[in-house]
Amino acid sequence: MRGTHLTILLSLLIFGVSQVAKAQDGAEKLVDAARSDRGNLPRYAPSPSLVATSRCHAASAAMSSSVPSANKALDLQLMVHDDMAAHFSAYPANWGLKHPDPNIDHRRVLNLATWLKRQGKAIAVSRRSGDYVAGDIVTWRLPGGQPHIGIVSDRRDAQTGTPLIIHNIGRGTQEEKILFAYDITGHFRYFR
Repeated sequence: MRGTHLTILLSLLIFGVSQVAKAQDGAEKLVDAARSDRGNLPRYAPSPSLVATSRCHAASAAMSSSVPSANKALDLQLMVHDDMAAHFSAYPANWGLKHPDPNIDHRRVLNLATWLKRQGKAIAVSRRSGDYVAGDIVTWRLPGGQPHIGIVSDRRDAQTGTPLIIHNIGRGTQEEKILFAYDITGHFRYFR
């Protein structure tokens, strides 16, 4: 099994790409990396093990690992940890921690959403499929309150034109038409 996940995906995001061509190239690489992880079925470990980089092994990755592991060039784990260490109170306190945990923080959907907002990458949430482009990152609230995250694909549903989403909801990384299936809580475009 290849060990790339969505945490690595977000890592592509740090190149500071400002030109449109570079932004499109970055988004394409993000989508391709996410798609390459399709079919990998992670096992969820009750406690994370220390990982030196964002290239976490799929077998122990959390659901949100689809976003971080798609990015092989940047170390999302380090970027999220550094920001949390400097601005811990800006992040959700859902886990009762008193300080950042570099083993798992970059795999938590709410932390990733906060980090992306802090980087100025949040854009308006809408119900128009045309507002979502390949490489965008979307967060949802699933039934029961569970947060979820995925990457907008460059492929669209043949009937509706709705972009497909590359995500991992416990069945391995999938590419599916789920963009409007759940309540969208965040829309981010790292590559602009």
